[in-house]
This record gives sequence, structure tokens and C-alpha cells, in this order.
Amino acid sequence: MTRVWKWNRPVTVREVLEDLQQERSIAYTTVMTVLDNLHQKGWVRREAEGRAYRYEAVSTRAAYAAALMNDAWSQSDNPAAALVAFFGMMSPEQREALRDAVRMVQGPETPAPETAAPETPAPENPVKPEGNPEDENPAAAEGGAGR
Repeated sequence: MTRVWKWNRPVTVREVLEDLQQERSIAYTTVMTVLDNLHQKGWVRREAEGRAYRYEAVSTRAAYAAALMNDAWSQSDNPAAALVAFFGMMSPEQREALRDAVRMVQGPETPAPETAAPETPAPENPVKPEGNPEDENPAAAEGGAGR
């Protein structure tokens, strides 16, 4: 799959074979069998081209990695603890990539932390913008004490 993802286009057994042979000795039938197995499992689709097939990835490497992470996370009996443990294993660069990904998912309507105004707690006795705070005092409204 690494070769198929790397080229990001339909590939033949021969192309994968020639690329792999730069690193090690491998038989044509081995590569053909692996690509056929990937096709049967639904990882690649293939289209006939003459007497050969061209194989293409069904999903991206990123989608595959995301599916693996989601599968592992969904099997946890404590998803929050699993995420905390996972984040604890991350390098600073990986944590920054995670922050970037969260920003992308949240979209532009969510202000960045450095530009967001700090939240101020609501006052216990809110004042109506158009009114006078004394208007809320029942005694003042009746013309009683305090006037």
C-alpha cells in the first residue's frame, strides 16, 4: 500500500515490482499476489489495461490512519483516558499538528486563542443596558426609602 499511496495514481504490478527491486529481491508473483489480496479486501480497486491491471488506492493514507485511530479509540472502555494516554505519547511536533488539525476542523468562525477576547463572567445582578440599576429596587419604584 505504501507504494500505491506514494504514487497517488493507478499503478501496475510491474511498476511496484521495479520500485521494490531497488531495495530487495522480490518476485513478480509475490507483488501480484499482494495487490490481488489488497483488491479482494477492498483496499485497492483495479482496472484492466491490456493483459495487466492498474491498481489504485480506495482511500488515502490519512483516511486509513484515521480509521485505525478511530477503531482503537472506540474499543476503549474509557475513551477520555485513552486520549490522554495517546496525547502523552506525542512529541511536541505531533501535538502542534493536532492543534492545527483541531483548528481546521473548527473552521474560521472559531477565533484563534491569541485573538479571542477573554470571557468575563456574567454579573450576579445584571443591569439592563437601557435601564437604571435603581429601577430594579422595588422600594425605589414605589417611591419608598432610598429616594
